[in-house]
Amino acid sequence: MATGFCKPCEVTRRSHISHCVYDSTWEATESFELERNRHVRAWVKNDHLGFEIMYVYKGVVQKYRPDFLIRLATGKMLVLEVKGQGTQQDRTKREFLAEWVKAVSEHGGFGRWACDVSFDPGDIPGLLAKYATN
Repeated sequence: MATGFCKPCEVTRRSHISHCVYDSTWEATESFELERNRHVRAWVKNDHLGFEIMYVYKGVVQKYRPDFLIRLATGKMLVLEVKGQGTQQDRTKREFLAEWVKAVSEHGGFGRWACDVSFDPGDIPGLLAKYATN
């Protein structure tokens, strides 16, 4: 019999992956909102997908994996990070992500993209509405 820690998971309806494994109750709360929010067409937790943003912090190249990829009903893609507080390293990651989003959006061949950070579980409906309308 295998032993070890099992993370909680839930069945998804708006994701191409059948279940979402949660690293925190905060992620679970946000994914619940993604499942039911009218602005969301599809979403996925960025776990083992290979979506990474390379960034440089204190002279070292590192990989950043944002938490969620969300396709809004308008067709826009939203890259969402869940973060309670921000360090200088977190701000650096987001600067590199913002540069990536700008470049991909300006290219035009991959649709329109945006990125943001959820600093509180209650802010997700407002973030989704913000990007669904502009």
